[in-house]
Amino acid sequence: MAASSGTTALQLALRAYGVGRGDQVVLPTFTNIATCLAVVYEGATPIVIDSERRTWNMDVDQVERVITPQTKAIMPVHIYGHPVDMDPLMALADQHELLVIEDAAEAHGAEYKGKRVGALKDGGCFSFYANKVITTGEGGMFLTNDSDVAERARTLRDLGFLKEQRFLHRDLGFNFRMSNVAAAIGVGQLSQIDAILESKIKVAARYSALLGDVEGITLPVEEPWAKNVYWMYSILVEDSFGVDRNELMSKLQAAGIQTRTFFIGMHAQPAFHDIGLFVSQECPVADEIASRGLYLPSAMDLTDDEIEYVCDSIKLIQASGRKAR
Repeated sequence: MAASSGTTALQLALRAYGVGRGDQVVLPTFTNIATCLAVVYEGATPIVIDSERRTWNMDVDQVERVITPQTKAIMPVHIYGHPVDMDPLMALADQHELLVIEDAAEAHGAEYKGKRVGALKDGGCFSFYANKVITTGEGGMFLTNDSDVAERARTLRDLGFLKEQRFLHRDLGFNFRMSNVAAAIGVGQLSQIDAILESKIKVAARYSALLGDVEGITLPVEEPWAKNVYWMYSILVEDSFGVDRNELMSKLQAAGIQTRTFFIGMHAQPAFHDIGLFVSQECPVADEIASRGLYLPSAMDLTDDEIEYVCDSIKLIQASGRKAR
């Protein structure tokens, strides 16, 4: 069902499945803060784990060691359009009787072993924010195959109004509705999703072809079992590039090219430290990714000339930086 944002879709999913105070939810530290906020808003305790460096997704191998009797759910996030390796996670969830609620905010149309993400287990949530693959300006969606959970989520989304007696409330609901105007935009966007995905993948392929031989630039991957939709075309700037990430961004800005840094891990957020979360936790892979990563311009209508200009600028900055040293 549609919601007012990706964040509220996540919160609806947690509430509808009964995740709350006293429960723990396992999620990656390397994600947008919305994922973690939804857990905190519902009174549950987020348990964050480090990333794996190849896809930048949660390190699935670290999940089992943090599961406790209080663990209620796992919330994988398909970072920047590349799916998490879901089979081991789902097997672990079955073993420990845990929910799996996918945060697919950045991964509309991405596939894991031929199946689209967001519908692989118990629930999935999408964002339709202005910069997402599909947009309604602002909005989100929660998917589930459980009809009882779906009905509860619909009630919660609409202030807890009941079908049988509208102004009698059994739940403390939310005003998380999507507007009709936003929904109409989303329907129009959805009708074009195949063309949108094709354009995103084409842009990524062009970048990869032009940057593939640049020393010190780590490009986004696509595992054999995955379809990456490249929500953002993201790179890591390694030491061997010749200038650091921040200097590269500054010089690209001077050339008229806007970029943006990667997420900062939840374990490093002062807002969570202030409420006693993650105070002494270390996630070195996520820290390294955060310090080296940047997004290049990723609009689906970028021309070949514009992409070439970005890539040529990166190569010139590298050459001048090495010459200066």
